Amino acid sequence: MSSNLQYRFSRQSHHLGQRHEPNIWQRIHIDPWLTLLLLAVCCIGLTILYSASTQNVSMVMRQMVSYVVAFAVMFTMAQIPPTIYRSFTPIFYVLGLFLLVLVELIGEVRMGAQRWINLPGFGSVQPSEFMKLGMPMMCAWFLSRRELPPSWTSIVGTLALIMIPVLLIAKEPDLGTSLLVAASGIFVLFLAGLSWWMIAGAVALSIPLVTFAWYFLLHDYQRTRVLTLLNPDADAQGAGWNIIQSKTAIGSGGITGKGYLDGTQSHLHFLPEGHTDFIIAAFSEEFGLVGVMLLMFIYACLLSRALFIAFTHPDNYSRLLAGAIAMSFFVYIFVNVGMVGGILPVVGVPLPFISYGGTAIVTLMAGFGLLMSIHTHRAA
Repeated sequence: MSSNLQYRFSRQSHHLGQRHEPNIWQRIHIDPWLTLLLLAVCCIGLTILYSASTQNVSMVMRQMVSYVVAFAVMFTMAQIPPTIYRSFTPIFYVLGLFLLVLVELIGEVRMGAQRWINLPGFGSVQPSEFMKLGMPMMCAWFLSRRELPPSWTSIVGTLALIMIPVLLIAKEPDLGTSLLVAASGIFVLFLAGLSWWMIAGAVALSIPLVTFAWYFLLHDYQRTRVLTLLNPDADAQGAGWNIIQSKTAIGSGGITGKGYLDGTQSHLHFLPEGHTDFIIAAFSEEFGLVGVMLLMFIYACLLSRALFIAFTHPDNYSRLLAGAIAMSFFVYIFVNVGMVGGILPVVGVPLPFISYGGTAIVTLMAGFGLLMSIHTHRAA
């Protein structure tokens, strides 16, 4: 059944995406459902950030500015037809690779990682963020120009496009971002109609590759994170502190939570990074299972709308790109909640539109701008 669904995605007939008279939303290239859901998530984000940051008004105001910039970027990108994005995709991808090479040569070192470069007029930027969009765009461009399902040569070519930036990002080191970028490209391959026996072969091949990476590619702190996941109590005051405190915060919230502004783990600073990567733990402590389920429901609605846009589009490039953006959004949520809940290693992936930080918010919102462009321009 899954194979049939994948085939239908890669060979979707045009009757679901047929042209019709554009309504007012399509004329201004805005999807009202996505916009409404994104506004709801951002409001939740500001609410919990005020509490998790111990009522730091300045931090909340900076986050509001990030939201305003992000929505402006989304609305601007929605006005540009997908044909323009498709034409400039190779240039955007090559530019991203060039910036990643510059990071290796002249990048700034912060907290032991070399991930930023200082561009005149732009300030300090993190080029790996560009590849979160550049990767699925390039893979969709490459595969849409070939027959689907992809042949062996197309698969090898796509994997080469994926591996080059992923290795450059992993070398910074930035394991979390490299995995997200790799996933966004692999999703395009999957949606293009990759057969299940090829997927099974890739999984089997990954076993020796993971073993090799464990001994020769991962840094000591990255291996420590994996070992801590398996047994956080082995170093409860050190490497296991984050996971133990996040689980404590989640468990103490119960069904309905302790109440807004009444959380103790984050307010007493037991919960590390309570306003960034571990903000879902602070949210769970104050709003409980009910609040988390509401947030997950809104996320599910966003994901469903994004997948609907992808599934109903008649153009290969737009369909593959929209599907990859939607599934990458799911990975953001799954990895963050998984690491905070103690089922995945801590890799520094923010919770979409909730965690404090402007760069990730703008990047994610730019992806939704692409989705709106894909959805509204086909009826224009």
